[in-house]
Amino acid sequence: MHVAVLDIGKTNAKVALVDTGTMSELDVVTRPNTVRPGPAYPHFDVEGIWDFLLESLSVFEVKYGIDRISVTTHGATFVLLDGAGKLATPVMDYEFTGPEELAYAYDTLRPNFSETGSPRLPVGLNAGAQLHWLLKTQVGLRGRVRQVVSYPQYWSGRLTGHFTNELTSLGCHTDLWNPHTAGFSTLVAALGIEDIMAPLALAGDIAGAILPEIAEITGLAEETPVMSGIHDSNASLLPHLRRMDGPFSVVSTGTWVVSMAVDGAPVVLDPSRDALINVNGLGEPTPSARFMGGREFEQMKGEVAAPTAEDVESVLNERRFLLPAVQTGSGPFPNRPGGWSNASMSPGEKNVALSWYLALMTAECLAMIGARGPSIVEGPFARNIDFIAMLEAATDRPVQLSHSATGTSIGASLLADCGAIPAPATRAPEVYRLNELKEYAQHWFAQVNTAA
Repeated sequence: MHVAVLDIGKTNAKVALVDTGTMSELDVVTRPNTVRPGPAYPHFDVEGIWDFLLESLSVFEVKYGIDRISVTTHGATFVLLDGAGKLATPVMDYEFTGPEELAYAYDTLRPNFSETGSPRLPVGLNAGAQLHWLLKTQVGLRGRVRQVVSYPQYWSGRLTGHFTNELTSLGCHTDLWNPHTAGFSTLVAALGIEDIMAPLALAGDIAGAILPEIAEITGLAEETPVMSGIHDSNASLLPHLRRMDGPFSVVSTGTWVVSMAVDGAPVVLDPSRDALINVNGLGEPTPSARFMGGREFEQMKGEVAAPTAEDVESVLNERRFLLPAVQTGSGPFPNRPGGWSNASMSPGEKNVALSWYLALMTAECLAMIGARGPSIVEGPFARNIDFIAMLEAATDRPVQLSHSATGTSIGASLLADCGAIPAPATRAPEVYRLNELKEYAQHWFAQVNTAA
């Protein structure tokens, strides 16, 4: 089966054409996920994404043929629609600081972590805070809104005309969902939106067939089904839920590095350190922790260069570190000022220290959520040999690699083909100098915890 997957990450929007028979991506096209400055606030360029999606579907239909369409997107985003199914207000960029203007008022409404499994996060990372700010500040908006829709379901709805809310997006630190009861949290009533929340759907539900006008534009058959869609980190988790037994964890890497534990050890999650309860593609609560590792890599990569063997030796033996947090305000060390331990480090040394920093931050996230068994790394960090080696050393557990170019797209394609068999992750290469890497990790953690 050929499944076209619209995969909207925070940094890039992609369309991947997945062959579920071979579990391979036949083609992937990408565009930046640009943020428009306003008015009336920073928002996503949904029309640009829409044009990109339609063009990509047209090209893929001619080259390969498309049997079904699936959707996966980043979290922390909901769409407010008017009575005609159009945007009642632009789709807010969750990094917009506006919601913090009303933080005190919002905090009097939001439920406790014990109810939602959702930590209090800055800017618009709690989708409930976005909705609160929008309804309080955008004149006439409350009267215009007829539906509140989760982000993947906005796109599947735009293709089919059927808009819903889905559990993995509702369960992604929104404050809107109670994962223990599998129902809306008390915040929905507090915001006065219980009557306009779109109907609930599961990620694997069929939203409907594409609209006739979409078929005409793209050349796809009018009966082409569109799946409801899934939150991107949970798309990365889904193949392993389908294939694996026993405890394991998945590390989904992109703008966010999200670690999710399945059958982990019992732990008490600390919401102040960006630990939370996600809801996986089967509707089950899943302990998770995350940090903006991809954003941190992008922020620091201008200072690095390809390392030499001598660079590795000096970083390892002289204990040269990158310390958290590069991107403050989230992650396991949200308030710790970070940076290079030695400002005179060469670009090659900084490259090594950066990769090891990202692995050590990931190891801390995995420890916080009680991860057991192998750690399966999805996305671009799976191709970073220094990251993989340090992750295995720091966790003292095996690391497995997913070799999908876009792990989220493979996971989302499974929604469209219940009989597809996900490709197994492969064992990471043997780690050389494992004990020396473990010692480096111990020194890094000691320095971080001493100064925390």
